[in-house]
Amino acid sequence: MRMYDIINRKKRGEHLSREEIQFMVEGYTKGDIPDYQVSALMMAICFQGMDEEETLHLTLTMKDSGEVLDLSEIEGIKVDKHSTGGVGDKTSLVLAPMVAALGIPVAKMSGRGLGHTGGTIDKLECFPGFSTSLSKEQFCRNVNQIKMAIMGQTANLAPADKKLYSLRDVTATVDQLSLIASSIMSKKLAANADAIVLDVKTGNGAFMKKEEDAFALAKEMVKIGKNAGKQISAVITDMDQPLGNAVGNSLEVKEAILSLNGIGPKDLMDVVYALGTEMVLAAGKAETPKDARDMLVQTIKEKTALDKFAEFVTAQGSDKRFVYQPELLPTGKFSLQVLNTEEGYVSHIQAEEIGLASLALGGGRLTKDSEIDLSVGILLHKKRGEPVHPGEAVATIFANDMEKAKEAYGKIVHAYQIQPEPVAVVHMIKGIVR
Repeated sequence: MRMYDIINRKKRGEHLSREEIQFMVEGYTKGDIPDYQVSALMMAICFQGMDEEETLHLTLTMKDSGEVLDLSEIEGIKVDKHSTGGVGDKTSLVLAPMVAALGIPVAKMSGRGLGHTGGTIDKLECFPGFSTSLSKEQFCRNVNQIKMAIMGQTANLAPADKKLYSLRDVTATVDQLSLIASSIMSKKLAANADAIVLDVKTGNGAFMKKEEDAFALAKEMVKIGKNAGKQISAVITDMDQPLGNAVGNSLEVKEAILSLNGIGPKDLMDVVYALGTEMVLAAGKAETPKDARDMLVQTIKEKTALDKFAEFVTAQGSDKRFVYQPELLPTGKFSLQVLNTEEGYVSHIQAEEIGLASLALGGGRLTKDSEIDLSVGILLHKKRGEPVHPGEAVATIFANDMEKAKEAYGKIVHAYQIQPEPVAVVHMIKGIVR
């Protein structure tokens, strides 16, 4: 088998066999096939596409290129949730303890953030002493005992995807549907939960800017999961403005704790309940979406989800007092209010621009080696549809450097768009793919 022939066949739009895909993935991962040949194949795929069978073979081959977690020691139907990423996305911090409080095992593997803000792992490290460096044995034990654990991605999880993505990133071949779907799903399948719920975001702050593209990606990933024998569904959610009011690691953790206390922002909780409903149904804990949602609501009302979060934080090395006294978590030394200059209604908040403001403060990473400041961020006081008056604060910046705060100020002002007429309601949930 020759790489030249594989490139040539895909260039002509022909179907690649499982053996050809395995040859390419395994050869490239080992270093036997050079970058330039794989780049040529990725570009051919961008032009010719991949069918359902090819996409599945690529996903499974990347999954099998490294460690596949053995979670057989965990009792019950193990559920996991994955988000395609957005600004202010702290859903896992609220959702996982709610689902775990219902006795459903949540075995989650998360990563660090690269870009606007930190990932779930960075946010959790706001808790002093918190560790996501768990052995497989400890991970399984925690899930069995308290029904949830979150660990960092192992270096040997789908290494072929890591290498292929790095190449795609510098050869303008990231935005092909089958390649995006197989990249995400190879890692999710390697994490080996029984049921997977995907949060596919759409809007200016998401990877998929157009709603139809988000639905197409959701359908592609659900097909892969189904063909791989997993229980899977996808919820398409709005990311045309930041999710919730807090953007920045420590601020987002505090907002998650507020949400577990029953006073979370409506847009955040709409997404949490939609995803949670899918997780509860997948675990066989409820028969109807209404029953599943009602069960989740009870975990907030009775504070069982809050107590579960405190138990989880303690089990992974921190102290539960930070959950019950979130004011102890780090906050930037300086605060600066962003003032509105117009009369009217907030018609739009560019999520991406708010994310870049957080990045300017030091709340995100430009490179994987960048230091992240967990204490900085932005609190939005006005969201889409709300009335605003001249001189009123639309946001507050929390910073440790006033020069960085001033840079963020300009980005936030630019992100807000005001119009004189009332704004139509935008629904957070665009649809569900099962």
